[in-house]
Amino acid sequence: MSSICGILLAAGESTRMGTPKPLLPWFGSTLVERQAEALLKGGVRDVYVVTGHRAYEVQAKIQGPHLYRVLNPHYKLGKSTSIKAGLAALPKTALAIVLLAVDQPRPAWLIREVLDSHISKKAVISCPRFAGHGGHPLVFKGSLRVELDSISEESQGVRAVVKSHADQVNWVDVDSPIARLDLNTPEAYEAALKTFPDPRKE
Repeated sequence: MSSICGILLAAGESTRMGTPKPLLPWFGSTLVERQAEALLKGGVRDVYVVTGHRAYEVQAKIQGPHLYRVLNPHYKLGKSTSIKAGLAALPKTALAIVLLAVDQPRPAWLIREVLDSHISKKAVISCPRFAGHGGHPLVFKGSLRVELDSISEESQGVRAVVKSHADQVNWVDVDSPIARLDLNTPEAYEAALKTFPDPRKE
């Protein structure tokens, strides 16, 4: 059975944040838990959470149906290694692959909007866009799995795949800057807590 799978990247060292991003408090829970929850609510059938730094603590938060833990022992070598670890755990029948990093919090409605557009248009790659600029999550057709598995830090990682299919990208315009939100510093995190809609009320 084909399915929609999500890879949630939560393996990094969070150097600039100064504390593990996946474990940051986020609306009554942790960021990694709320992100996994949003992916499921947004239409992803199975979510594969890739861990590395402080893996035991992060994995302890990954519990429940349709949530899977994936350990990347090579996480210090870059994000590409985590994407590959996630891909290796996915079923071969994955119809679509949703890629999101834990420091890019997204509400379920945004994930659902991008995913619905991707499926209805039978797109190769789908990406939300706000004010003319691309954001996340990225959604890839399952057939791009081999290309995704060949990425490397030296070749710009997943960007290389997007660039090679630039004329096939399905841009999904949204009216919220949340599509481009990144939590890289304590200041960005504090600001996001004040502006991000409470996912428990969605």
